[in-house]
Amino acid sequence: MNKTKERITLVLAALALCLSIVSLFLSLKPQEQEKADVQYVLYLGTNDKDTNESVFTPEEAKERAEEILIRHFGGYTIQEANGGWEDAGTRYTEYTLVIYLSDTTVDQVHAAADDMIRTFNQSSVLIQENQTRTEFYSGTH
Repeated sequence: MNKTKERITLVLAALALCLSIVSLFLSLKPQEQEKADVQYVLYLGTNDKDTNESVFTPEEAKERAEEILIRHFGGYTIQEANGGWEDAGTRYTEYTLVIYLSDTTVDQVHAAADDMIRTFNQSSVLIQENQTRTEFYSGTH
């Protein structure tokens, strides 16, 4: 009889603990709950892959990239950068666009990168996938 009471007490204690944890989680305000997200960062070089010369002026390159990003995502964040490397003793530089995207999928990113590769005659677009927390903060109410 004592073992039965002990088992019932143990089961009830475990159930109470589970209910406490669920209650705590549900009591969090929406802004306190984290939304796991993936941020994609794309590095788009603008030198032609065959000639290593600029395909467009920096202004034209940014405009072309923006058109692709609006068509695929409706929005974007872009930064201008300069990339460089050395190959067989020759130093190269190129105007590079760094593009930040959130709230999307890798398939959508690849589709946009395909358009960039064609438009800018690139061998590839460097894509980084970063785990992050996203919050669209609109102030206190």
